[in-house]
Amino acid sequence: MDDKRRRVRVQGGWAGPAKSQAPGQPAFRAKSHPHQGLGQTWMKKELPLPEKQFVYEEPKEEVSIPSGSLSIKFSLPGFSFICYGPLPFIRIRLFPNFIESEEADWIFEQLCQDIPWKQRTGIREDTSYLQPRLTAWYGELPYTYSRITMEPNPQWHPVLGTLKKRIEENSGHTFNSLLCNLYRNEKDSVDWHSDDEPALGRCPVIASLSLGATRTFEMRKKPPPEENGDYTYMEKVKIPLDHGTLLMMEGATQADWQHRVPKEYHSKEARVNLTFRTVFPEPSGVASRVT
Repeated sequence: MDDKRRRVRVQGGWAGPAKSQAPGQPAFRAKSHPHQGLGQTWMKKELPLPEKQFVYEEPKEEVSIPSGSLSIKFSLPGFSFICYGPLPFIRIRLFPNFIESEEADWIFEQLCQDIPWKQRTGIREDTSYLQPRLTAWYGELPYTYSRITMEPNPQWHPVLGTLKKRIEENSGHTFNSLLCNLYRNEKDSVDWHSDDEPALGRCPVIASLSLGATRTFEMRKKPPPEENGDYTYMEKVKIPLDHGTLLMMEGATQADWQHRVPKEYHSKEARVNLTFRTVFPEPSGVASRVT
């Protein structure tokens, strides 16, 4: 049983190497969108983002429930739920079409081309492995997770800086750092984890913007101590994240829940995920949590 549970825990955390490419070709190919011509024109002339802004509206559906009794299916175009319990409030907000389709198309193409993507080596249970996705980091401070340290990179791509400002204006939160993830195909994934490194502080706010192919974002509630890490009967939520969708995780979400993007069993084009966050200087001697 222990071996079976161990296999379940690491599901989605491993992926085979990207399909072989001809010499000199990139390791992935961005999806061809209907408005690709617009994106190419923008990339060549380096036009600024349009002045049109997303108008923030609170989701019409908000549900308050006791902690530990979550049983909700989300099928509305936007939702919010709040969970109360021993920990501070937990809030998840979803905003489809935060970036409209045409604009999201050429932002996606630009980021696939310009971001310095890199496949990094993580360590789990003293075993090294290639992360099944590509990543990049932006921020004045370093960030460490899974024994990987992302070095400071204060030179923000102008598109990323504009997106950060737009999210800040519409969410009421500010951010100083960004972890970029590129899922090249259906084999790329991220395993179960919480964004609860000490450098993120208590009750961190994570703003996650998705561009490209739709992937399923899964959440599961952490078991109480008496369950000894057994997630078998814990509540789970599955949320499809579409092109241009913004997901906000607030309150004690990271303390009380885990999330992942599992690998898929059907062909998927590339997806870019931008996770804005606030990083604080770590006290000396404090090691980051391995996720």
